[in-house]
Amino acid sequence: MPPAPAVPTATYRLQLQPDFPFSAATTAVPHLAALNISHLHLSPVLEAVPGSRHGYDVVDPTRVREELGGEEGLRELSRTARDHGLGLILDIVPNHMAMSPRHNPALWEVLRDGPSSPRARWFDIDWEAQGGQVLLPVLGGPLGEEADRLKVDGDVLRYHDHAFPLREGTAGLPLPRLLDAQWYRPVWWRLARTELNYRRFFSISELIGVRVEDPEVFAATHAKILELLHEGVVDGLRVDHPDGLADPGGYLRRLHEATGGRWTVVEKILADGEGLPASWPVAGTTGYDALRHVDGLFMDPAGFGELLHRYRAFAAPQTDRGGDWDATVRRAAYKVLTHELAAESDRLTRVAARLCATSPETALRDRAPWALRTALTELLVRLEVYRPYSPEDAATVVTEEAAAEARRAFAVPEEAGAVDVVRDLLLGRYGDGHAQAEFRTRFAQTASALRAKSVEDTAFYRYVPLLSATEVGGEPGDPAVGPDRFHAYCARVQRDWPATGTVLSTHDAKRSADVRAALHVLTECPGRWADVLAEASRGVEPVPDGQLAWAAWQTVFGLGPAGDERAREERVREALLKHVREAGLFTSWTEQEPPYEEAVARFVAAGPCGVPGRKVAELREALEPHIRANVLGAALVHLTMPGVPDLYQGTEREYRALVDPDNRTPPRFGENGDGGDGGGGRSEKEAVTRAALALRARRPEVFGTSASYEPLAAVGPAADHCLAFARSGEVVTAVTRLSLRLAESGGWRDTRLPLPRGRWADVREPGREFEREVRAAELFAASPVVLLERLPE
Repeated sequence: MPPAPAVPTATYRLQLQPDFPFSAATTAVPHLAALNISHLHLSPVLEAVPGSRHGYDVVDPTRVREELGGEEGLRELSRTARDHGLGLILDIVPNHMAMSPRHNPALWEVLRDGPSSPRARWFDIDWEAQGGQVLLPVLGGPLGEEADRLKVDGDVLRYHDHAFPLREGTAGLPLPRLLDAQWYRPVWWRLARTELNYRRFFSISELIGVRVEDPEVFAATHAKILELLHEGVVDGLRVDHPDGLADPGGYLRRLHEATGGRWTVVEKILADGEGLPASWPVAGTTGYDALRHVDGLFMDPAGFGELLHRYRAFAAPQTDRGGDWDATVRRAAYKVLTHELAAESDRLTRVAARLCATSPETALRDRAPWALRTALTELLVRLEVYRPYSPEDAATVVTEEAAAEARRAFAVPEEAGAVDVVRDLLLGRYGDGHAQAEFRTRFAQTASALRAKSVEDTAFYRYVPLLSATEVGGEPGDPAVGPDRFHAYCARVQRDWPATGTVLSTHDAKRSADVRAALHVLTECPGRWADVLAEASRGVEPVPDGQLAWAAWQTVFGLGPAGDERAREERVREALLKHVREAGLFTSWTEQEPPYEEAVARFVAAGPCGVPGRKVAELREALEPHIRANVLGAALVHLTMPGVPDLYQGTEREYRALVDPDNRTPPRFGENGDGGDGGGGRSEKEAVTRAALALRARRPEVFGTSASYEPLAAVGPAADHCLAFARSGEVVTAVTRLSLRLAESGGWRDTRLPLPRGRWADVREPGREFEREVRAAELFAASPVVLLERLPE
């Protein structure tokens, strides 16, 4: 077998976990190689919290995870993959580690020895706060109620299944003095919201921030990964959450140098119109920007507007003030910043107040902490991207328009000057010293956590006119993407980031691509959907609230038939319980309301998963041809557009999954490439996938970094329903979009697609050939998608 290419042609994501270790992945290699991918894309492989199903809670970056089979298991997987011509891509987690002292040796040492520990520089801890102790929010109640459960066991302090090191010479002290003598303080978990003094991953207290900007910390935490790269065990990297780092650009430059320039993509969520920093030495993103553009192709903009109107009527007055996306995000951001991220907001305010109080610049003096906090809050909630990366970048992120709005939050004009102070500090107008740099860094890190929590984890669950639009990287307020906009995006990708990653389904997706493909159809029949919903909802009691009911009905429509009814009901119920807790309107993860959650469960059983749900099932069945067109169209566009496509485990076939953990079920691979379901046949989606991947593998020059992308425009009455493009003049992709609207308008009629010069063969249907201008009705006679290859002259 030839070695795997340096730049992947296509990758396949596997979620490793104790129930699917390296050995299971090794067994699946023949099946995956037969798909014509070039690389396996592995979730994190370093030592994690025991039992972890995702691996992002790393406890020891110097070792490969034993539960997965250890380093020898990984090396055996690599050898088998190479025997089949495949390479490995690893997902790495530089931003954080698990806050689990008994499993994390570096953290154990720091909690035992304090800031003098050589590893204290690993973790982003504010030692000046909380009396020099690290706050550990692990107690189930206030200390007075939990003290009897704290037990000294030799040189270890135990609390249930938690274990903490005792400072030398303190084991014999009475409990109050013993706790005061430690470098940490166990506290009630609710104090994390406001009192925490270490940087977290978003608002997850179980994950502590790592200072990889320090060269020594980088070297220590990346040694094993770099060893695996340099020894040829792995070939490239996916970098998780670079926006949480102090200096993402600096980190990526150091990583690029250390890896020798291996193919690397970053999990960077780009806002609409935002570009990846050109100075980053990476191949591109992991592909959420591509997901947004592919999904948008199959949404009808006018239909979405009507669907939004219907949603407001159905869910009012319980929608988040009428279903306005921008307002929903703004309100969510205020809530997150003052609740979940209150500790981060406090730390940022302290940094700003200290900087102003000690600055030689008179313009910064006499700024009250409350005024700085208000200014910071008002500017942060108005950011429309995840974070700025430099003072120059801040000018376009923290705009003057945002500052003008922020000033209106102050009753006294002189106090509003705090807004200008904060903005000028971010723009570098008061120098570039250590204090100024620290402030800009803390602002950026807080901004990224705020954006993720307020948009992905709150607003996406409050604004639900179309669930398929509420996807990571999406623009739920304006989700539709026309052909011209899509072509412009692809042209930019091919020009600027031709080896970037592209995805449709991921381990973090709220819904898999095929669930979303079904939901897209609702933008083509909003009135029909509303009528069916009104009929299905009649007499279903109790309905917890209109917003939840709308989301529930869409969930069962998108999921469709899925195994036995009891398992399906459980999946829907668990997804909706997560939905309402993330939304935080009537219940939440930390303030659960059992009566409301029980009402949600009863509604799911009686309505969407009960007899009334059959009305929705009948609608889905009637719309199945159009769902099929969306599923196949999205798959083929994804696999042939610019970039390196990443397939999530199982998505070579139709794959319907809801939010995690539903989408992290261990994959099943059978012998002879049968997908593990015992059936010998292949689905239509798998046939399309295999054909596209085989063509990519056979003609890498057509799709690679030196390839070209040319839009093709259909002509005729239904031209807008055809999305087509050519790759390097050798391959043509053509798909049907908005097929329900197409059928209702009379079909293709005299619509034609002019092809580039030459004769073209249908890759999936041998014997079908075309040239010059082909009638769309003939082109799409057998399938809503077509893949053509130019024949030799």
